[in-house]
Amino acid sequence: MRDASTVILVRDATEGIEVFLLERVGGMAFAGGMTVFPGGGVDISDADADLEWTGPDATWWAEQFGVDERKAKASVCAAARETFEECGILLAGPTADSVVTDTSDYADERGALERRELTFAQFLTRHGLVLRADLLRPWSNWITPVGEKRRYDTRFFVAVVPDGQTADGATSEAASVGWRSLSAALADWQRGETILLPPTWSQLAGLTEFASVADVVAARAEITPIQPNLYHVDGELRVEFPGQDAYYAGSAHPWTGRKDLHR
Repeated sequence: MRDASTVILVRDATEGIEVFLLERVGGMAFAGGMTVFPGGGVDISDADADLEWTGPDATWWAEQFGVDERKAKASVCAAARETFEECGILLAGPTADSVVTDTSDYADERGALERRELTFAQFLTRHGLVLRADLLRPWSNWITPVGEKRRYDTRFFVAVVPDGQTADGATSEAASVGWRSLSAALADWQRGETILLPPTWSQLAGLTEFASVADVVAARAEITPIQPNLYHVDGELRVEFPGQDAYYAGSAHPWTGRKDLHR
């Protein structure tokens, strides 16, 4: 089982909280065609990264997620790296209390990061940048059910898009990207226009309890690992998890374990 980090990017809008979502390329080995938040697997370079960061230290993050400090550090680094790779949002700045406002100058290196030709630590060090761990908030922890071919222990984070930065879809892993209000994202899913895995749906549904980004940032999430169970109903594979009844009742096409959803 591989460790992974996912970041829920949020911003305030006239319709309430908006989140940045990507539709993964259909041919991908895991979650192809699904609508997801930015994120991906932890790399060995994340665990061994020698970089400067500001904000809560590895001990604090370890306590939040119930892991050791090395895994906590790797998860935070992976969260920041994947967010930059997949949508161009860079949670780093030249000083401990500043953040980059324009990431366009780093486009070539962003591609090199995605191709694993450059490590995140090397990139930050080259430009004298400090990782802003204080811009991330721990949110939840989901573990892929036993029985899946690819299994991940995924730590979810929340982050606010820094002023001046623009999220985009300049990644080989996304067929389309965009900001959606929580209500619109859930409505798309209810109409069967998108497919949301249970963890993604659960984060969207849970965020509807908050009126603003400030409320989300101020929240202290109590993180208990959730590992859904697979089971069959009339020969159809389903997932047992907190909130499953609303999930299966709410959409025209929820995840049902069909093979075409695993290509």
